[in-house]
Amino acid sequence: MWLLWLGAAATLAIVAILIVSGGEVDAHTTTPHEEWLPPHLIQTQKMDTPIIRSIRVQAGNHAVALLQQLGFDLSTARNIVSAAASSYNLKNINVGKTFKRVDSADGTDVYYNINKQERLCLQRRSGQSAWASNMEVRDSFTRQRVVSGTIRDSLFSAAEAAGMDDHTTMNLVDIFAWDVDFARDLRSGDSFRVVYNENFDDEGKMLGTTILAAEFVNQDKTFKAVRYKQLDGKVNYYTPDGKNMRKAYLKAPVKFTRISSRFSLHRMHPILGYTRAHRGVDYAAPSGTPIHALGDGTISFAGWRGGYGRFVLIRHNNHIYSTAYGHMRRFAHGIKRGVRVKQGQVIGYVGMSGLATGPHLHFEFRIRGVAVNPLTVKHPPAQPIATKARGRFMRQTAPLINRLKHLQSQASWG
Repeated sequence: MWLLWLGAAATLAIVAILIVSGGEVDAHTTTPHEEWLPPHLIQTQKMDTPIIRSIRVQAGNHAVALLQQLGFDLSTARNIVSAAASSYNLKNINVGKTFKRVDSADGTDVYYNINKQERLCLQRRSGQSAWASNMEVRDSFTRQRVVSGTIRDSLFSAAEAAGMDDHTTMNLVDIFAWDVDFARDLRSGDSFRVVYNENFDDEGKMLGTTILAAEFVNQDKTFKAVRYKQLDGKVNYYTPDGKNMRKAYLKAPVKFTRISSRFSLHRMHPILGYTRAHRGVDYAAPSGTPIHALGDGTISFAGWRGGYGRFVLIRHNNHIYSTAYGHMRRFAHGIKRGVRVKQGQVIGYVGMSGLATGPHLHFEFRIRGVAVNPLTVKHPPAQPIATKARGRFMRQTAPLINRLKHLQSQASWG
């Protein structure tokens, strides 16, 4: 009898606790202890949530050993590598890449990211021993950001304070490089606004950024640019009214520290010791600094030319203009007569070959073979938006210009 009394008392105590606390029992959210469940229900519950493990490839690793570290025995690891061969050779794994194992109620999956676009997927379904392999397209995600900043010390510090990475800042410089001399013309108080996409892979790693629209104010002069993708897939930046941001020629062929000698018809030659015309501009720069083609064209000469030392002459596409580059330390790979080059392509490196007292680039700009002052030549812009494409251009770019105009600081995923 006393046992029955104790059981009844315990029951009443539990009921009293529930009444006093005002608690409610929700049968849908309580989780019974697995010891109270039959074995097949325990297994189902455990596998409802996939178990994910991953490992990053280090120097000296090979696929079989990495798969063993993910929990596969030696025989299974070898079978996985063998099964993968029909899609991808796992002997070609690269440092920094990741193997991922996913165990679920359906079976086991193994993933290896080959590059930004593709990954290898190996699958073994529940109850099966064989592995199947195939290539998958990796998902990517885009987040649009809008930022603005004002320069106090430097462009890069202002961009960093605004939350913009260095790579995007360099792209901003490249877009406005034909209009703004970022080495000499920046002033405190200059400002920028940028609308850009951040692109991520399926693991959350940033793949890169794409500037969609930008504004730069330099010494109270405002420049705007917007990205436009043509029907043929080519992408370029234009002003809001359709003028190309690119000019036919770069402002300078090298990142120089100073101009050591300017264009002059009467200059005392530093080595020869007598007055002689200097039909170009000398850009002083450290030996080995890359030299870029000023515009698209064809190499008409590449070799040694007297006092110029190692010398390159480029005939540009209109056949009216040509540019000359002297005193090179060496030529870039593949630079020889007849080779076509693109604007900005590296053609050689700063040196002091020929008659030179220090490392610099002697640069000439010629019109119909006659050298003119490179610092005073007004370069025309590249091709603007064609008249027949203007409607499409406006439809594609108007929302970006509007976003830039009504700048907001939040980021949005797309």
